[in-house]
Amino acid sequence: MKIIIKRKNIDQSDALDKFIEEKLSGLQKFISILREEGNIGKSLADVIVEIEKTTKHHRKGEIFEVKGIINLPGKILLTSVESDDLFKAVIEVKDNLQVEIKQYKMKKIDRDRRKQRKDK
Repeated sequence: MKIIIKRKNIDQSDALDKFIEEKLSGLQKFISILREEGNIGKSLADVIVEIEKTTKHHRKGEIFEVKGIINLPGKILLTSVESDDLFKAVIEVKDNLQVEIKQYKMKKIDRDRRKQRKDK
């Protein structure tokens, strides 16, 4: 799994990059379960994280928007969180993506089970 970080109106910092990679690398175990026979040895999904400071006005304070995008076979998972704390927003995006991956996995398993029942 490769994590791609995109920024808008935010300076690059190694601490932020390390934090994002540490938090989102936990999604690897959920994505590796979805590996298909033809994709063994290949990266099944890339995680794209877009971080942006939505306002530059000094009276409104700093408001950050974090988007998480995962391209899976047959589905694109997208989640977005706005918060005044960048680190909390990254954690919320990770949690939301984790829930969406589990839902995708269950739909895929149920689809296979229905097909097997139908073939009997």
